[in-house]
Amino acid sequence: MQSWMIWLSIAAVLGVAELLTATFDLLLLAIAAMAAAAIGALGLGFGIQLVAFAVTAAAMITLVRPIARRHLTGTPQLRSGVSALIGREAVVLSAVGREAGRVKIGGEEWTARSYDPDLLIPAGTRVDVFAIEGATALVHPREEPWPN
Repeated sequence: MQSWMIWLSIAAVLGVAELLTATFDLLLLAIAAMAAAAIGALGLGFGIQLVAFAVTAAAMITLVRPIARRHLTGTPQLRSGVSALIGREAVVLSAVGREAGRVKIGGEEWTARSYDPDLLIPAGTRVDVFAIEGATALVHPREEPWPN
């Protein structure tokens, strides 16, 4: 039996073991065994095949594994609920200042206060939602209100 067939058998065994365990590590070793099989199929010696296996396995485990783990275990950056409102544009329905007024955010009416307590935002002004406190949106005008 030629050595590349042995490496291919090892790769197959590691692949099946990966399917049973789902650790991702055995898949990387199976790829390294396939690299050694490719070197063996070229007719190079067993020592070079071992070096190819070791180098490929080391590269896979040190370079590919951390990136793959990060992608497999990372949670999507999906904002939902009131946190999805932060950063959205709103329109002032009734004047907003230190005391609560009303804004329309995405078709819904919300109570709102000015993010800057000294600022009075007139009705019809487009504002950005900076934060949500309870059921009150803290808003700031999209354009700075310059004094006359």
